[in-house]
Amino acid sequence: MSEASVDNGRRTWLITSGAVGAVGAAAVAVPFVSTFQPSERAKAAGAAVQVDISAIQPGQKLVVEWRGKPVWIMKRTPEQLAALENLAPELADPDSKRTAYPTPEYAKNAYRSVKKEVFVGVGICTHLGCSPSDKFQTGAQTSLPDNWQGGYLCPCHGSTFDLAGRVFKNKPAPDNLEVPPHMYLSDTVLLIGEDKKA
Repeated sequence: MSEASVDNGRRTWLITSGAVGAVGAAAVAVPFVSTFQPSERAKAAGAAVQVDISAIQPGQKLVVEWRGKPVWIMKRTPEQLAALENLAPELADPDSKRTAYPTPEYAKNAYRSVKKEVFVGVGICTHLGCSPSDKFQTGAQTSLPDNWQGGYLCPCHGSTFDLAGRVFKNKPAPDNLEVPPHMYLSDTVLLIGEDKKA
């Protein structure tokens, strides 16, 4: 056997083993890099959720999951915002002073939000844990008052909430809908589960 054929055999073996090694390294690296993302278990335990809200149009709602709960992100129209300002006399807790579901300081306003046009709330009724239905259309409707300004209706026992998640008086739900900690990473990206104080 000549020296040239031994060198060629060695070269082929080195190239092949190097290529196999590179493929193996990539196969190990992909799962390793993916461990930097929160696992499903971590998300359920409360890991923050990042949401792009750029596609939500005024009058629309997006639902995401945080800590196993549905979180509503509602982009309100100017008309819906105007209606919120006149509802205080009809609400059980218009200023979010009750503490069963503490409201972050930045959401203790008539809009219960950081940016008045965007409401972020947990979509679970504070009565028995049902999920209220969207009732955005205004005016008289079944199970709603004649002067309905839009909001949410819990189908289980009839609790009603305005578009800021505030519960109306004399309803089974004892408290407003929960506002989770949240903050804006940019004009169109929302982080649910953390705020600047966290």
